[in-house]
Amino acid sequence: MDAKEIADKAREILGAREAEVEFRLMGGMSNYTYVVRADGERYTFRLPGEYSEYFVDRELEKANLALMEKLGITNETVYLDVESGIKIARYIEGEPLSTFDSSRYPYEEVARILKIIHSSDLRSPADYEPFARLERYERYIKDLGFVHPARYNELRAELFAYRPYLETQKKTLTHGDSQPSNFVRAGDGLVVVDFEFCGNNDPLYDVACFANKVYEEGLNLLRAYFPDPSADEKKRFHLWRAFQCAQWYNVAVFKELKGMSATLKIDFARVAENYLRLIAFYLEKTALLAEK
Repeated sequence: MDAKEIADKAREILGAREAEVEFRLMGGMSNYTYVVRADGERYTFRLPGEYSEYFVDRELEKANLALMEKLGITNETVYLDVESGIKIARYIEGEPLSTFDSSRYPYEEVARILKIIHSSDLRSPADYEPFARLERYERYIKDLGFVHPARYNELRAELFAYRPYLETQKKTLTHGDSQPSNFVRAGDGLVVVDFEFCGNNDPLYDVACFANKVYEEGLNLLRAYFPDPSADEKKRFHLWRAFQCAQWYNVAVFKELKGMSATLKIDFARVAENYLRLIAFYLEKTALLAEK
């Protein structure tokens, strides 16, 4: 959709007299998000990226958004069509944490928001089921003719050895993609957005997500969440981060195979190689923790 089509669609959905696209919000590898002004009010208008239906259940996303809005930690979604994936939400005047120097990250506030999610009595209609999800992502690229390299298979075997341990952890409602770019500083407060990967899971999964770009940022959040993290908590942090790198490795390969490197001007082959390196990094960190 071009800018006029987006504005027309927003006007139709919102029942507005007039609407215009002001700008596109940059960042993210899955969706196209625009800021639209309709009858003087600002909204975000999300168009799902190509092939997002492989990875996101929109019915589940809609249910999870309703849960998160009850907690008062996010902006209001005013429209979500589960068929097209188009979502319109009230715009938050603010900046994602990923645009700040990490020395300015409000780690305690991020931990507080995650604890609100994790300690609530709310439950998603579905578990995240990390390992089953990873196996599904692997099938996607195998069906496209991809053969996983020996190094990936070695690291996968090492990771899957921890599967029984990780799957027996207590599950709570989790965000599922709680990286810095999904926390928005709005005035003196902080809100969290983007619930496409929300589900019931080990809460340490969310803490590990915060290390999406920088390892030390995840460690800082771990220490904010647990003032004195135990050996078990450190172990789960590193294992979940290794898992996430394996998960996004397969997604990056999928996008490369589908020709999205050219479309989005992101070298997904290089992204995949970096995730492969990071799987090894986090598994090595886990092994070092066991030796202490």
